[in-house]
Amino acid sequence: MKKLTLITLALAAAALIGCAAVTQIGTQVAQGTGAITEEQGESMRRVGTALIKSFEDITPEQEYYIGRAVAAKILQTYPALNDKNANRYLNRVGQSVAMFSDRPETFGGYHFLMLDSDEINAFAAPGGLILVTRGMVACCETEDALAAVLAHEVGHVQNKDGLRAIKKSRWTSLAAIGLEEGFKNLGDEQLQEVAAQFSGCIDDIAQTLVVNGYARTQEHEADAAAVSMLDSIGYDSHALLGMLEEMGERWDPKGPGFARTHPSPGDRLAEVRAEVGAPAGTSGKRQARFDDAVGGL
Repeated sequence: MKKLTLITLALAAAALIGCAAVTQIGTQVAQGTGAITEEQGESMRRVGTALIKSFEDITPEQEYYIGRAVAAKILQTYPALNDKNANRYLNRVGQSVAMFSDRPETFGGYHFLMLDSDEINAFAAPGGLILVTRGMVACCETEDALAAVLAHEVGHVQNKDGLRAIKKSRWTSLAAIGLEEGFKNLGDEQLQEVAAQFSGCIDDIAQTLVVNGYARTQEHEADAAAVSMLDSIGYDSHALLGMLEEMGERWDPKGPGFARTHPSPGDRLAEVRAEVGAPAGTSGKRQARFDDAVGGL
């Protein structure tokens, strides 16, 4: 492991477990080596305040830093799409939907980014960092359909599903190190263990988002949250049904993307049908801006 990477991971892990002394010392070292800026160092100092026993104890600020690390890991495999107009539009729709969720604000705010991949997929990192592939957007024929995709991902953030993916044993190990040493005399080996456990937390979430997928119950709950958001803002929640039907036609259990990480769309359709009301339809204005921003994908 490279020295600066170890320092950065140790700082993040120390922040997560509330090791104020290690955070203070490590921040000074990292700033001195240029690994982080003074502003980032101050943020790390503010984070290191409370011992985490489970994902429920994670503060919004800590969730934000975890989410950034998860998003960075996903971006190593899926590059960002260099299209300012498309990404600006994606954020406009996503931000509008998120305002009508049960969690309209997060520490760092919601951010939506399109990935330059034909794969049909979307990822919701903790804290509100939502990544959607170009292939997924290309499956959408209307703004309502795109809003349905984004609302589903916001639902995962709202329910903190990403944080639930972290193995409980990792929190136990992190806490054990801190309680045993009183967060004062951590040696190189212990710092490496802290860094490894934090890195493992990020891997747990990324593995769930990219490979394993969420539990069926979590997907149904995210669908229900999406319907509520769509109805509240005035989008046609039937667009979620349309997206599930479209994905069902493309369903290949052995293929990449959503087929690998999501339950069969057919399993989700019945429950979504029970949630939606009468079709609301879309507007010509919404369709025009959709076609202008992402119609060519």
